[in-house]
Amino acid sequence: MKKIVLTGGGTAGHVTPNIALLPALRQAGYEISYMGSYDGIEKRLIADFDIPYTGISTGKLRRYLDLRNLTDPFRVIKGFSEARKYLKSYCPDVVFSKGGFVSVPVVRAAAALGIPCILHESDMTPGLANRLCFPVARKICCNFPETMQMLPEGKAVLTGSPIRSELAQGNRIAGLDLCGFTANKPVILVIGGSLGASNVNKAVRDALPRLLEDFQVVHLCGKDKIDNLLLTTPGYKQFEYVKSELKDLFAMADIVISRAGANSICELLALKKPNVLIPLPAASSRGDQLLNAASFEAQGFSLVINEDDLTTELLVAKVHELFSNRQSYRDAMSRSGQMDSVRTILRLIEEAVQA
Repeated sequence: MKKIVLTGGGTAGHVTPNIALLPALRQAGYEISYMGSYDGIEKRLIADFDIPYTGISTGKLRRYLDLRNLTDPFRVIKGFSEARKYLKSYCPDVVFSKGGFVSVPVVRAAAALGIPCILHESDMTPGLANRLCFPVARKICCNFPETMQMLPEGKAVLTGSPIRSELAQGNRIAGLDLCGFTANKPVILVIGGSLGASNVNKAVRDALPRLLEDFQVVHLCGKDKIDNLLLTTPGYKQFEYVKSELKDLFAMADIVISRAGANSICELLALKKPNVLIPLPAASSRGDQLLNAASFEAQGFSLVINEDDLTTELLVAKVHELFSNRQSYRDAMSRSGQMDSVRTILRLIEEAVQA
């Protein structure tokens, strides 16, 4: 049996694309193992999928002054030794890395043992952890055409981000029933998130009286962010978060309002959902969402509102503009080269194994 080690962690965004690959890898006959940090989010997320998990020591490689910069290099060295010992024993045919600092010792140890490594970079500008692994990577997958110019020549492949296949298997009627909506009025899905989206939540709620004239609105507003004063508002349904029901909400939605995290917008692309993006501003991030959103707008996949410009009038106007031209956005997404990411990445993995 072919063997693959998946790695990546630190945030859910470094794990969920690996999870999305699992069904295709199993169908292709791979034995799968996962390497992450001792107690990171990746360990909790992978626990549901019956995959052997190996934890290693890890440290963050900071570019600013911090006392932990004195100790973390030793954790990385320890992680490299632990990863090398495990990989030498397990003998995988290939390593697939989604990034995050835990991936650095894994990829470097694999390369030292002659095991081919394939990386995936979600954001437009590559993160430091992935950049440290570029020299030893066989191929580097990315989500944006602009990223291709920032990657080593001959290694870059525009794949898009793998998404969970079940997201495309939703039922529109089930979504309408869940929300108590009617079938004869279009639906906006708002993905507000739990961190950094308070301004989006407020803008949507301020615009509700005008939006509800023409739309129904389902709002994923984040933990502890439900507005109890709006619980009985006709045509408006709030959830802190959803799990398996998300596929039905996507199936029901005509258009989407969202932040611009790389994995989230790649889901919108794969599902061909016209969208208004409100990226996290540079003051609250390293600016990657602004770049992600600008790329999707340039490719004709999205309309973008900068948070600093966000007003009720602008949001309502953009929503109506998007809905009126929704088919042109769907057509642009259908022409994208970033659609069949799971199949493209699986092909790269197979080529690495057979080389």
